[in-house]
Amino acid sequence: MNILQPAPNPSPAKMWLRALELTAPIRDNPHRIFPNVVEELAEKFGAAPALLAEGECLSYRELAERSNQYARWALEQGLVKGGVVCLLMPNCPDYMAVWLGITRIGGIVALINTNLSGPSLAHCIRNAAPQLIIVAAGFHDALVRAAPEFVGPQKIWVRGVKMLQRYSGESLSRLERRPLSIHDTALYIYTSGTTGLPKAARVSHFRVLQWTHWFAGMMDATPEDRMYNCLPMYHSVGGVVATGAVLVGGGSVVIEEGFSARQFWDDIVRWDCTLFQYIGELCRYLLGTEYSVSEGQHRIRMICGNGLRLDVWNDFKERFQIPRILEFYAATEGNFSLYNAEGKPGAIGRIPPFLAHRFPVALVRHDTQREEPARDEKGICIRCAPNEIGEAIGRISPGGNAAGGKFEGYTNAEASEAKILRNMFAPGDSWFRTGDLMRQDEKGYFYFIDRVGDTFRWKAENVATCEVAEALCAFAGVRFANVYGVSVPGTEGRAGMAAIVADRGLNLVALRTYLIDRLPGYACPLFLRILDDLPATGTFKQPKQDLVRAGYNPEATSDPIYFNDPEKGAFVLLNRELYDRLQEGQIRL
Repeated sequence: MNILQPAPNPSPAKMWLRALELTAPIRDNPHRIFPNVVEELAEKFGAAPALLAEGECLSYRELAERSNQYARWALEQGLVKGGVVCLLMPNCPDYMAVWLGITRIGGIVALINTNLSGPSLAHCIRNAAPQLIIVAAGFHDALVRAAPEFVGPQKIWVRGVKMLQRYSGESLSRLERRPLSIHDTALYIYTSGTTGLPKAARVSHFRVLQWTHWFAGMMDATPEDRMYNCLPMYHSVGGVVATGAVLVGGGSVVIEEGFSARQFWDDIVRWDCTLFQYIGELCRYLLGTEYSVSEGQHRIRMICGNGLRLDVWNDFKERFQIPRILEFYAATEGNFSLYNAEGKPGAIGRIPPFLAHRFPVALVRHDTQREEPARDEKGICIRCAPNEIGEAIGRISPGGNAAGGKFEGYTNAEASEAKILRNMFAPGDSWFRTGDLMRQDEKGYFYFIDRVGDTFRWKAENVATCEVAEALCAFAGVRFANVYGVSVPGTEGRAGMAAIVADRGLNLVALRTYLIDRLPGYACPLFLRILDDLPATGTFKQPKQDLVRAGYNPEATSDPIYFNDPEKGAFVLLNRELYDRLQEGQIRL
């Protein structure tokens, strides 16, 4: 067990300044990419632990050597600069070594979601147009089944020890190195696919450096730190931020193949971790577990992540005695980020006045019917007043090379163009569209409200699905909720429906009374679907397409569906007869 005590948490001012200090040199060294940084770290920290896992541990020196072996392997396969390698592997220390080595010689590594299969898997590989595919043995069969849909010239390699045995781990020679800059693409990282098939976002070497060094500064990572990472390494947070930021500070990262609420605190204590990365509903899952002795024995000094909602924040912090929560807002393809360095419950961040020029962000009024920013009679977008809900947008810097504001887009040009808003406030300006609705209070703190498209209109009012989901989850017995709008014949807009996971014996009478007291009438769900479990992506985001598609038709699912019957003033089980009456407009809603 590590006898060193974790460093105290830094003040907000120090967090910002440290992040600026670490990222400032990036543009002054345009040919120094993250694999170079790892080589420098290997020289400095040598045999110190870098990446730790149950089956394998790599020191800083071993990580650099392993990445050099992968670089030489890729060179022998004839990988050209800009050539793509798809990586389909579970979380493990070797995962990072693969993309470090391949990007070191100018290859682009497409990080493939290991939960995909069939057409979705084929789509992601086809979208990347790879020259090579590296697959772990456990995912080989799924790849073979999807192969007929992405037929091409790529070679498939099953990752194993034999791949690397005959390659040296020594630093690459001058002849083996290729001229690279921070503006070259390093990775393709896919969106979660909650609103359609995943899109491959381009991630440059600059952004890999910016992410890792910025978060190293915000967390004040030191050699005494140990990060617990159970998030998927095929995403930016689990694969780049959680790993790279701590390595930059000289610490180590414990890599777990997946999240287990039951094992979580035991692992934290066993590995003696001082940090962990969260995302989405991970904290809510942990809060729903029974008390464990381990949860009171940890040395966590800070947790960092996004998606920690206000209804979970204080209870989580108090129960698990978390000294500091660093909530942030970012998107893999986004051109700005927000950081809640002060730890204000529920806020996703703010922009200090001295950094306003670096993060040009605006909230603009949103036209819910047209699902686009509203404009005045002159065609100018309307900025939101304090506490007014609007869509967050980030100005794209002219030329695309400013420290903040660059939008690198997707591999698909049409998808990239769809994220750009033009002529918003002045002729010729362009802004990145986040698709996220937020509000900003008088002190400058931003709060996430909902996704554009998730907010729906009912009874001539806008309903934020996140607000309804929070209300549902605050009721005793409701563990998880996914809220969405459904069409009902003869009505305008979409009625609210919630798919929930609940304890047995959920009191629907008390739930209805609670919702009436907690929510405006137009926001109370008209339909409840009760499931055994909610489907979720690898980052705990809940896809809604299948739920919306099934709607409230009782014959489209075996799950019980309840109707908030205005005639009876109660949730009643929806049967075929009641469904037909709704379809025929016989019930006044």
